[in-house]
Amino acid sequence: MGKLTGFKEYERKTASTRPITERVQDYEELYIPLSSEEIKIQAARCMDCGVPFCSSKCPLGNVIPSFNDLVYTGQWKKALDTLHSTNNFPEFTGKVCPAPCEAGCVLGINQDPVTIKQMELAIINKGFEEGWVSPQPPSIRTSKKVAVVGSGPSGLAAAQQLNRAGHSVTVFERADRIGGLLSYGIPDFKLEKWVVDRRVQQMADEGVVFKTNANVGVTIPVADLQEDFDAICLTGGSTQPRDLVVSGRELNGVHFAMDYLTQQNTRVAGKEVVETEITAKDKTVVVIGGGDTGADCIGTAIRQGAKEVIQLELLPKPPLGRDDSMPWPTWPMTLRTSTSHEEGGSREWSVATKYFSGTDGKLTTLHCIRLEWSEPDARGQRKMTEVPGSEFEIQTELVLFAMGFVHPEHKGMLQDLGVELTDRGNIKTDDNFMTCIPGIFAAGDMRRGQSLVVWAISEGRKAAKSIDEFLMGESRLKTAL
Repeated sequence: MGKLTGFKEYERKTASTRPITERVQDYEELYIPLSSEEIKIQAARCMDCGVPFCSSKCPLGNVIPSFNDLVYTGQWKKALDTLHSTNNFPEFTGKVCPAPCEAGCVLGINQDPVTIKQMELAIINKGFEEGWVSPQPPSIRTSKKVAVVGSGPSGLAAAQQLNRAGHSVTVFERADRIGGLLSYGIPDFKLEKWVVDRRVQQMADEGVVFKTNANVGVTIPVADLQEDFDAICLTGGSTQPRDLVVSGRELNGVHFAMDYLTQQNTRVAGKEVVETEITAKDKTVVVIGGGDTGADCIGTAIRQGAKEVIQLELLPKPPLGRDDSMPWPTWPMTLRTSTSHEEGGSREWSVATKYFSGTDGKLTTLHCIRLEWSEPDARGQRKMTEVPGSEFEIQTELVLFAMGFVHPEHKGMLQDLGVELTDRGNIKTDDNFMTCIPGIFAAGDMRRGQSLVVWAISEGRKAAKSIDEFLMGESRLKTAL
């Protein structure tokens, strides 16, 4: 522990953001990072407590007190090695993870928690600046070949681990760019794509083969993979969006959030959008869904020049801080205001969509009603009822569904393979991440359902270890320290 009284002496400080009037004019990085000296001070706040709940709350099991102490004492290279020992891609988690580790920080019981997410990003940025992050190809190759289907964080983590174990790994991605939602779902102002490309290049230099525009189950028969590879890891994500089946759903102007975000990321990448254009310019935009994807839509709509942006959430407005229903170290369901919310728009809670209406096939009106929620029952569940006479309308030309995803797409690859599914429609596996078909494994959102980037990486690492054991009888790959 570098500073015994650091948590008493220093207050939490996070990176500042570019002025709103400036940043809404582009899709570039939002944050202005802290200096190395400021990061050192933040590292000093870590208490090195006897039981580091931060590590147990991190799906990757990051050794957080250790890398905080190493940063405080100026041992950045060792801090990077410690971080990389459990996390393949700290630059991803450091930018887009909601940081469940910070919710478990012991200091957070009665003070602001340690800036763990920011520390990860500072360490990996330092590593790239100093040239410490370099290709690590295996010294010996096995004769085994593994196909990884899907190039999101779970697939990338599995591929890198398996390749470093000596197997020949090929990653298949149906889009024209590697990265999954990292590349086409998350806006550039939250994660610039050169950050993803940089890591993909490192993996390519290590020997991983990437194939884009390779839609397994559509353009590539699954039988070909089964014949050509010794094992297959399915990491295609949870990509079937949750829909809202109400009258007027078919009107032009009602779209899924991911279709909208993918289009804008395509434009930012300098590529042509071949689908019907979805734009918020000069429109009143309504985003249905209060999560991160909804916030991404708000920031994107503002940058496109929306006239007005409104976000609707079915659930009641959460409290500003923890209450008795969310004691430390549980994840606090508190009100969160993102950088996109700071840029504009309004939010309304306890609102349900009744139907849409329009003229000549185009959306003009969203019809809503307000809800009343009961107190939580013994299981913590609430019941909602519509408030009589609370119906209202919003004049709008664009509605975006940001209500999450229900499960992976079944048609094509999964149906052709014949893998067993859970009652929620995800791929069913055993404790070793293997499906009902020997040699075929699954990880990430495709297996556990829609989740966090940190869970995706964790799943990929664990699946890689199981695949290595399946192929070789044992594995030296680590999933956590």
